[in-house]
Amino acid sequence: MDLLFTIFLLVFVTELISWVGQSVLHDSACAVYLRLFYSSTVSKQNELKASILASKQELLQTSSQDQFAKWAKLRRKVDKGLADLERINSELASARTKFGVQFKTGLWLLTGGAQFFVGWWYRKQPVFFLPPKWLGPATWWLALPWAPKGSVSCSAWQMACRRVIKVLEGTVREFVPQVSPVENEASSAPSSPVSEEKKRPQKPRAVSVD
Repeated sequence: MDLLFTIFLLVFVTELISWVGQSVLHDSACAVYLRLFYSSTVSKQNELKASILASKQELLQTSSQDQFAKWAKLRRKVDKGLADLERINSELASARTKFGVQFKTGLWLLTGGAQFFVGWWYRKQPVFFLPPKWLGPATWWLALPWAPKGSVSCSAWQMACRRVIKVLEGTVREFVPQVSPVENEASSAPSSPVSEEKKRPQKPRAVSVD
């Protein structure tokens, strides 16, 4: 029975990850990873962005002819800030790439790799036995490839679990309406005066006959 629930749990986790989406899980996990191990770098990046924005606004308000010394100082400050920001962005991008490789590898080991290992390691062990003559001559294929006759193999049980979970997933999707962001934005956006004017019925114009 332990093997039965282990295979079901592995298939369920795999399908759940596929349903949620690897990109969503990766972005969430990467954000947590950067906060834990690169918190000082992220804080410095945010502070540097705010400083560059403030310096740019002050630079735009400074005349390069009347206040050249101040303008040149602000220009050098902005250039230095952009160079430091580019270096920090490169460091964080490298950390994200490294984390992405490790995350995808760990995710595969947790899902597909674990299923493959369990199916290979217990390839000759039955998950459970069927009642005698329950499916008649069709019972033999449930034991493929190497399980004892009259039993359900790991491969057959994996396929059965995946099929049932996909059917349940389709049922849940039918009861949970999904609204696309474009439709939601269009429905929540207020109608413009021009469109309201077009919706109003126009009165027929009087035609003057000379």
